[in-house]
Amino acid sequence: MAAMLQSFGVSSASVAFSDHSAKLSVRSLPVIRSEARSISCPTNGTRCTRKITTKAVAVENPASAASKPGHELLLFEALREGLEEEMERDPRVCVMGEDVGHYGGSYKVTKGLADKYGDLRVLDTPIAENSFTGMAIGAAMTGLRPIIEGMNMGFLLLAFNQISDNCGMLHYTSGGQFTIPTVIRGPGGVGRQLGAEHSQRLESYFQSIPGIQMVACSTPYNAKGLMKAAIRSENPVVLFEHVLLYNLKERIPDEEYVLSLEEAEMVRPGEHVTILTYSRMRYHVMQAAKTLVNKGFDPEVIDIRSLKPFDLYTIGNSVKKTHRVVIVEECMRTGGIGASLTAAINENFHDYLDAPIVCLSSQDVPTPYAGTLEEWTVVQPAQIVAAVEQLCQ
Repeated sequence: MAAMLQSFGVSSASVAFSDHSAKLSVRSLPVIRSEARSISCPTNGTRCTRKITTKAVAVENPASAASKPGHELLLFEALREGLEEEMERDPRVCVMGEDVGHYGGSYKVTKGLADKYGDLRVLDTPIAENSFTGMAIGAAMTGLRPIIEGMNMGFLLLAFNQISDNCGMLHYTSGGQFTIPTVIRGPGGVGRQLGAEHSQRLESYFQSIPGIQMVACSTPYNAKGLMKAAIRSENPVVLFEHVLLYNLKERIPDEEYVLSLEEAEMVRPGEHVTILTYSRMRYHVMQAAKTLVNKGFDPEVIDIRSLKPFDLYTIGNSVKKTHRVVIVEECMRTGGIGASLTAAINENFHDYLDAPIVCLSSQDVPTPYAGTLEEWTVVQPAQIVAAVEQLCQ
């Protein structure tokens, strides 16, 4: 199993664009930088549109990069750094899952941790998701703070009963006698021809479970910050990691930081339309934003990050300003995050909308293996541009 998954591993992951001065590292390609700069200059009653360059074109001088504060990490390394810091800080933190030990995890997030902390704190398990998920929940009830790694998020459907009936509800059904400080994390999303069973997006499955929080990381910076926050939370947290973002590189602070599990991130302020997105689609949106700016539009881009609960404060303030909303997600259209977000905005901010909400989602079909067909099932930047143009007519 480990050998098979290695062929889908970190070094083969890729992402096209970044809005955080990020770099991509791919085995067959040089490390390149994708800049995102913005300029606004309201003068004489006119608004100067923000200039965004999302296409990676050049490698930064290593000397100038080294002079900047912080250190550069790939996203999977940022996850590992956050996990390692929390294991160092709190001896109750432990990891369990398939191949998380000396193999280092299918995407190397736990590489080296077994050597440092031992086989009991970084526990290799059999291929039995329902068993080791239930074991982790029991460990949390007795005072530990376990992190469950799914080799692929789709495999955690085998543990749905444990996650739903136990992890999410035990605090309530025990009358508050138990807390379940558990993190459930792993790779998911549509990769590069991984087939239907390995391209699952489970956000829609888990969002209806009472007692569970859900977050999705999209940059090395927020991956580390959300990992640390999830481990420290007294609630069970599902952390979604996209399989194609593991090789995204970014400079993050040297000093410790922890992000909120319930806050969205303002990626790009704008005036004409609010675009809400998360995970990999953040980069499709930012690619589309370049085209939209060249066409005279000024989109506001928000990475919602917190999938449950939604940050309705940040979202609401944006809706009140732009009066138009486009939601872009990789989740399925029926019953997805976009459907829940649409309902929440209509319920809370309907009077501020000048047009119906547009929701761009993946098609309700199994993800094809063929690369061309796979691409057709997922929202592409051209579709985002067309949706904004039509909405802002």
